[in-house]
Amino acid sequence: MSTPPVTVVGIGADGWDGLPAAARTALRTADTVVGGPRQLALLPDEVTGERLAWPSPLRPAVPGLFASLAGRSVAVLASGDPMFYGIGRTLTEELGAERLRVLPHPSSVSHACARLGWAVEETAVVSLVGRDPATLAGALFEGRHLLVLSADASTPALVARLLVERGFGPSGLRVLEQLGGPDELVGASGVAKDWSRPPGDPLNLVAVTCRAEPDAPRPALVPGLADELYESDGQLTKRHVRAATLAALAPAPGELLWDVGGGSGSIAIEWLRAHRSCQAVSVERDPVRAARIERNAAALGVPRLRVATGAAPAALAQLPMPDVVFIGGGLTAPGLLEACWAALPTGGRLVANTVTLESEALLTQWYRRHGGELLRLAVAHAVPVGGFTGWRQAMPVTQWSVVKSEAGSEAGEAL
Repeated sequence: MSTPPVTVVGIGADGWDGLPAAARTALRTADTVVGGPRQLALLPDEVTGERLAWPSPLRPAVPGLFASLAGRSVAVLASGDPMFYGIGRTLTEELGAERLRVLPHPSSVSHACARLGWAVEETAVVSLVGRDPATLAGALFEGRHLLVLSADASTPALVARLLVERGFGPSGLRVLEQLGGPDELVGASGVAKDWSRPPGDPLNLVAVTCRAEPDAPRPALVPGLADELYESDGQLTKRHVRAATLAALAPAPGELLWDVGGGSGSIAIEWLRAHRSCQAVSVERDPVRAARIERNAAALGVPRLRVATGAAPAALAQLPMPDVVFIGGGLTAPGLLEACWAALPTGGRLVANTVTLESEALLTQWYRRHGGELLRLAVAHAVPVGGFTGWRQAMPVTQWSVVKSEAGSEAGEAL
């Protein structure tokens, strides 16, 4: 007997009255309707199926919940568009897309952009529903339109406070509540640094027009952020070398980086800033530096950075398989380079930087064995020399970058 499909119905603040005929039919005929208490309360009595509220925590409970509903027709209620920061993605990953029938409703973002006159494709969206609020920092750029999906009524004040902390106190804010419903409210605008509006409806989002203080640090979209943006004890890949290193690492959506010898975390942080789906683990043996990496990641909008505290190569044993490895320190530690190479799949990339002759000799050996590109990066800064100006040379950095081939995999096995 085939498994009945699960119908995922997007519902807005307009409730039952805003649903199309197909969505109403799916809900009327379902044996079980699953959703949040707020969504379930929007249904009329003519929906007679059993009503189940989502368990908490939700994600781990999904397989067991739907296994218990086997053989029953199931409808799931979701806010707005289920596939836009909604339950639709979770269900697709857990149950498979082929089992789902998704009936979307206009999202709160579409409603908000319509009310504000903002182009949807040019408006950035950050969800703070179940996410670290520090994520907001990665979306702050002068003049940008930003919509923040709120966790509850306290989110607007939290957004205002975060904007002030990040140097964006002059940003304009507007809270939009119950979008698309009979109680819709597009609130008056205010400025983040003067925000004093009391909490309103928990069903809200925050529209932000980003404005920075004149002296606020301005993180860029490209790698090579200013060194001053990082808290550091000196263990920091400097911006020009960092930019060249990120170019060699070549981040792509969804890829996982191992940043071995994290220092201040700058390589992993800028890897994560390249795309919201990029992943990274920074491996750092010093607990003080590990804590500093976490602070830098939060300050620069990527609190999702995972920090593994421990000495490599032992600390690498339990990590998920990387797509790319960067080694910024500890190259001469016994077995480190071998362990990183062995962990990479065929087609994976490795980049290693060093400033010491001993580590340079090691990279030269591996370059001769596996190919790739071996280069030296040298940066000089203009500095005063008496009444004149001269060049001060920074320590040159030797960099090896390589893509692991089938032959490289076999050579690695023979080491």
